[in-house]
Amino acid sequence: MPIRAVLWDIDDTIFDYAGADHTGMRLHLEGVGLPEAYASVDEALAAWKAITAVHWARVAAGETDFLGQRRDRVREFLSRPLTDDEADDWFAGHLTHYEAAWQLFPDVLPVLDRLASGYRHAVLSNSSSENQHRKLTALGVRDRFEAMVCAVELGISKPEPGAFHAACEALALEPHEVAYVGDEPDIDASGAVAAGLTGIWLDRRGRGGRPDLVTITGLDQLPGLLAGDTRFGAPDTFG
Repeated sequence: MPIRAVLWDIDDTIFDYAGADHTGMRLHLEGVGLPEAYASVDEALAAWKAITAVHWARVAAGETDFLGQRRDRVREFLSRPLTDDEADDWFAGHLTHYEAAWQLFPDVLPVLDRLASGYRHAVLSNSSSENQHRKLTALGVRDRFEAMVCAVELGISKPEPGAFHAACEALALEPHEVAYVGDEPDIDASGAVAAGLTGIWLDRRGRGGRPDLVTITGLDQLPGLLAGDTRFGAPDTFG
């Protein structure tokens, strides 16, 4: 049976999260100064990225909530105890710069336009619905997706099969009728395959090394892949 819908990851798939977060923190540090624990801005930015990954994994595992992970990231980054209000105030400076840097990847709108008439579209994210709804609205694409399923409200997260199945249920489609596109090979593409969807790894950075996965390096390749082009490792029956 052909693919009838495309299910999308958001951060670092359609939205340049890493770029916005990096810019936001760099500008914030220019204003508040470099924490004593770091010898350079580059070192601090690398630490912030690593800390963020750890605490977002805690959210996905249900170990903390959205605000809790923000506060814990700040405390760990600054290496000192802070009240919730103090952590919120510090993070607010970063948030201002981060949101000012929000942007879609350049290939997103063209591919959504090309696929609009042939496929239904929805999103599945390991973030919160409030956060992602606000983000997609600000970026002008929320109305492109008929459903949005997020781990914080769902109570389970990718790569658990139940997360993918919940998104398919929101579309009233069977998993084999849905293709999932995401930037993480295991959490996104491999998780989707294990749940019975067609998983597509968007390898924007050209990391490679996963011959087991259907892989594209840019969204401009997605329409051809969905139409049955097998150059990217898709099975002959794809689409």
